[in-house]
Amino acid sequence: MYSEARKLHLIEAMLKVKSESVLIALENILKKNEVKTASSKSSIYDFVGIFSESEASLMNDSIEEANSIS
Repeated sequence: MYSEARKLHLIEAMLKVKSESVLIALENILKKNEVKTASSKSSIYDFVGIFSESEASLMNDSIEEANSIS
């Protein structure tokens, strides 16, 4: 929840910015974050809670089988 409050404070501060160069700098920072987020690798933790226990077990068995073949 703390991070949400920080985001709101940043938005409030950005609304008060009048300098075009500061706005451009802020836009560039946000664009860099979007590129970094879009190109980041997926993690197994991205899927926590998506699969049922049986689906996760089946996936785990498939991965182990594939690893034993290699």
